[in-house]
Amino acid sequence: MKRFTPLTLLLFIIIVPAFAEKLVDPTKVAPEYREAAEKRRAEQLRELECSHKADAQKVMPRDRTAFLLQCIEADADTK
Repeated sequence: MKRFTPLTLLLFIIIVPAFAEKLVDPTKVAPEYREAAEKRRAEQLRELECSHKADAQKVMPRDRTAFLLQCIEADADTK
């Protein structure tokens, strides 16, 4: 049992990042879906930028969702 627990934790740490959402690449999408893919990529980049801002400002986990929503809304208003 002592050997099983660390091995399980190690495997869990390795596997979890595999489920992360990847940035959409519009060039690898069928032409009829390219416009939607470009919009999704722009949205993902805005979310990523706001996430980096939250990290830089050291936003507490309990306040992170509100911060991200406010940041994304502010970015949408300026564009």
